[in-house]
Amino acid sequence: MSEDPVLYSSASGIATITLNRPAALNAMTTPLMLGIREAFTRVSDDEAIRVVVLTGAGRGFCAGADLQSTPEGSGDTMDAFNGALRDVMECPVPTVARINGPAAGGGLGLALACDIGVAAESAFFVAPFVPRLGIVPDMGATWSLPLRVGRTRALGTVSYTHLTLPTKV
Repeated sequence: MSEDPVLYSSASGIATITLNRPAALNAMTTPLMLGIREAFTRVSDDEAIRVVVLTGAGRGFCAGADLQSTPEGSGDTMDAFNGALRDVMECPVPTVARINGPAAGGGLGLALACDIGVAAESAFFVAPFVPRLGIVPDMGATWSLPLRVGRTRALGTVSYTHLTLPTKV
């Protein structure tokens, strides 16, 4: 598999953006987030693209921030993470998260930023910072989760490690 942290392909109007760090369950790093930004720029520049599929290589969608290699609080890092999330949410065509395994922390936020989520049976969703550390979930999850599952259900998830989202979005 390529060493690029994000792979991009397109065919028949469908752009596929693949997070490509399978050994780390596609954990987010600055280069990965910049790769997402580059891929979504390509989508915006190509009028033939009608839909984007965002997925992860290997057995996971995205394990959230790679705490081993992401510098904490760096301006460039924050710009890359925030910009990537904004690019997904403002994409000019529909976005589909193809969730093939864990979507944890920021990975959950990234999946929720897409217009539609399709989860494999192997998929599960984790907001680790809420029950374990008592801090705010990342990558927009506090905004997007209530939109997907409703305010009451979203508030009820704060005491659970694993979230069960509805199968129909």
